[in-house]
Amino acid sequence: MIKVEEKLFQNRYRVDNGRPHISIKDADLCLYKCEAQPCTYCCPAACYTKEGDGSVVLITDGCLECGTCRVICNEHENVDWEYPRGGFGILFKFG
Repeated sequence: MIKVEEKLFQNRYRVDNGRPHISIKDADLCLYKCEAQPCTYCCPAACYTKEGDGSVVLITDGCLECGTCRVICNEHENVDWEYPRGGFGILFKFG
């Protein structure tokens, strides 16, 4: 049985240094108003992590550009998301 991590390893990601295509609009909103913080466990690329102090950290490297974070954060609308510039972002090896 092939694990998801093994399949994701087959993809490549080209980082656009200094120009992330996703950002958290208000970090305090994640910390104080979003109790469940679903982005930290629903993102298939694990771009969102919950820190020890309860804050959410976003690292866009490896993002699959699936839009899950936008859907999950619909209640708070705290994710600023756009497609990466041409030539950057996820490069699917088999698709």
